[in-house]
Amino acid sequence: MQQFARWHIWLGWVVGIPILMWMVTGLFMVARPIEEVRGNHLRKELPEQPLILPGSELASADMELKEMRAVMQDGRPVAILTAMDGAVMRIDMTSGAPLPAIDAVAARRITERRIEGGDRVTSVRLYKADEVPFDFRRPMPVWQVKLDGGVNVYIGRDTGEIEAVRTRWWRAFDFMWGLHILDPQTREDTSHPLLIVLAALGTIGALLGCILVFRRRKARAVET
Repeated sequence: MQQFARWHIWLGWVVGIPILMWMVTGLFMVARPIEEVRGNHLRKELPEQPLILPGSELASADMELKEMRAVMQDGRPVAILTAMDGAVMRIDMTSGAPLPAIDAVAARRITERRIEGGDRVTSVRLYKADEVPFDFRRPMPVWQVKLDGGVNVYIGRDTGEIEAVRTRWWRAFDFMWGLHILDPQTREDTSHPLLIVLAALGTIGALLGCILVFRRRKARAVET
């Protein structure tokens, strides 16, 4: 036990200050909600204006668009349009013709072309916006393409884009993150009373530990 005590003292000298630094910085970061840190509370709530591009049929006055982005898909320019009500559709920018929603075959093809090992598909399933899997957590209709090895590729049904890739490591990291912030259910709340209180107690404990390391060394010097 004395040997263990000596190792503990030496480890205290090595990791004491970093532990105290981690606890102090952790307490600082959880003290305020992340939304407040980002300044979201300073943004004024103004009525949204529809996107209008004069002379363009893609964003005219009668379409009520919120935003538009241009991407290349299958070698052609595609406009992904988001309406004010949240609906999403794709338009061929060359012809102006609407493009159909992505089906299972197209989801497989996109995965094979853009993901390493994308040809090792085990299943393909469509999820509605209100029933997406927990490892996606975004309210949009997506195709989940499962690959051999535990990889989930999520492709937007209406966007035709890869919206997320979730590996086994990602899911393990997400679980550990939930435990780290003491929010294993939603894994989103980084500032709540329990976390703040325990972070404060941890900071106090780390500070006392650093003080005791110096005190123990001083006591040993006196004994010698």
